[in-house]
Amino acid sequence: MCGIVGVVGSANATDILMQGLEKLEYRGYDSAGIFVAKAGGQSNLVKSVGRIADLQAKIGDAVAGDAGIGHTRWATHGKPTENNAHPHTSMSERFVLVHNGVIENFKEIQEEYLKNDTFYGQTDTEIAVHLIAKFVEEEKLELLEAFKKALNIIKGSYAFALMDAENPEVIYVAKNKSPLLIGLGDGYNMVCSDAMAMIRETSEFMEIHDKELVVLTKDSVSVTDYAGKAIDRKSYTAELDLSDIGKGTYPFYMLKEIDEQPTVMRHLISEYADENGAMKVDADIIKAIQASDRIYIIAAGTSYNAGFGAKQMLEDLTNTPVELGVASEWGYGMPLLSQKPFFIFLSQSGETADSRQVLVKTNELGLPSLTVTNVPGSTLSREATYTMLIGAGPEIAVASTKAYTGQIATLAFLAKAVGEAEGNEKAKAFDLVTELSLVAQSIEASLSEKEAIANIVKERLLETRNAFYIGRKQDYYVAMEASLKLKEISYVQCEGFAAGELKHGTISLIEKDTPVIALISNNPEVAAHTRGNVMETVSRGAAAIVIAEEGVAREDDDIVVNAVHPYLSAISMVIPTQLIAYETSLQRGLDVDKPRNLAKAVTVE
Repeated sequence: MCGIVGVVGSANATDILMQGLEKLEYRGYDSAGIFVAKAGGQSNLVKSVGRIADLQAKIGDAVAGDAGIGHTRWATHGKPTENNAHPHTSMSERFVLVHNGVIENFKEIQEEYLKNDTFYGQTDTEIAVHLIAKFVEEEKLELLEAFKKALNIIKGSYAFALMDAENPEVIYVAKNKSPLLIGLGDGYNMVCSDAMAMIRETSEFMEIHDKELVVLTKDSVSVTDYAGKAIDRKSYTAELDLSDIGKGTYPFYMLKEIDEQPTVMRHLISEYADENGAMKVDADIIKAIQASDRIYIIAAGTSYNAGFGAKQMLEDLTNTPVELGVASEWGYGMPLLSQKPFFIFLSQSGETADSRQVLVKTNELGLPSLTVTNVPGSTLSREATYTMLIGAGPEIAVASTKAYTGQIATLAFLAKAVGEAEGNEKAKAFDLVTELSLVAQSIEASLSEKEAIANIVKERLLETRNAFYIGRKQDYYVAMEASLKLKEISYVQCEGFAAGELKHGTISLIEKDTPVIALISNNPEVAAHTRGNVMETVSRGAAAIVIAEEGVAREDDDIVVNAVHPYLSAISMVIPTQLIAYETSLQRGLDVDKPRNLAKAVTVE
């Protein structure tokens, strides 16, 4: 959830750290801090509650050096205060540490090793740096050996960057279950949670795997396991463009990312179909799914909703049952599996800790798996058997938009490719390239209705505390995602319900002017029933908003969406709901991109 940056060997250390933290602020913005030092000279530790801008305001010209580490925090242990902000120091202030993750046995460590220490905050990170210092100062171990000893005691998830104020020419790095990369510069080296943080400085990066230790200097990178065995690790080039990370002329990343969705659809067509419309999906993935008797989709949050959006399509085209699993639940209780399971992990970041916990178990069982992600080289991508990339470009806003639609579209290519290999007639008849092109056009049409959607929000959603999305079949799954978007960034208590379930209890919550947003895609079989459910809520005072697809739309519907293939309606129908969430947050004067209490990449369980 939090973000780490570090650099050694550059006279511009402070600037590198601060611009890196700005790029990582989407990972956490409760507090932030940097430690900067000069070789053989002074050092400075500056921390602040709030955003990176608040930290920047406290940094003067004296905060300079050629090495340092920084951190932007999403609070897990301890409230957002300066004392709890990273970096943390030992009692002597000689050793300085930043940390992402959760140390599970921090209380046991404190009781066994650190009973007499004084702590200034409530974080597990402070426990870790005190433990390392104890091994150096009392047991007289070299810092590297002290770090190794501490790593063998600490249990949980972590990404550490450690410095010695008396020898700031070295940064010590280790990780377990929490992402961390080494950036290779010209005469200096870096460490970061995400390549985006250092893409201004370099495009060459080196992965760190779990339970590996890295010693970083300005001109060397040494990678070992915790036993000291050297590991030869080649670097890779990150396929990121610095211009992709900026907002450009947009006021918020979320609006930019909503607008990019037609481009994402067209990119996926070029990536997974040739000029004749034939699928370009890895043959090994197709064969692995053909050999399976059930597909298990494991995900969290928006990705979980995307899995539901693709479920019927996958089942119809692959002739294989599909089951959805909440990653945080499956990680602690794997249900009874079928004889030949195939796992698909959906994750925008590819670093979702809950999903990785399930992937570790499936790997132990020797089961085949596929990660569908937006981030090449991410942990879930590396550790799964196969990967399919969304290629949507960096998604910075906490509320996911283009990754959701990109995941469904990517799964459509997978479903069609497997179905064709199986001889499925529905798959053969499904002209995905044409249909996805129509989806891109439908998205563009919905994007042209921003002003009308803004007016709907102003009239019916601006003052409300509660709201409901309802729909049937595919529309119910879209309602789940739509309600998540609204509650994430506008703090409206919103729920997505199967329309027919309202009268089984939930309709008791409908009061005068309660917004009820109905999703009605082009399915005549259920469209009339959903409209009946809308009337049930209106008769109890609801302020109804109807989003309907051509073919079943009526003249008085609030928003009409271009008709697309039913398999892909979960993409086109969600676009107005993304704009509703955006406008509600915007008109309430909230921070659209950085909602309270949330972070983009959930890297702790």
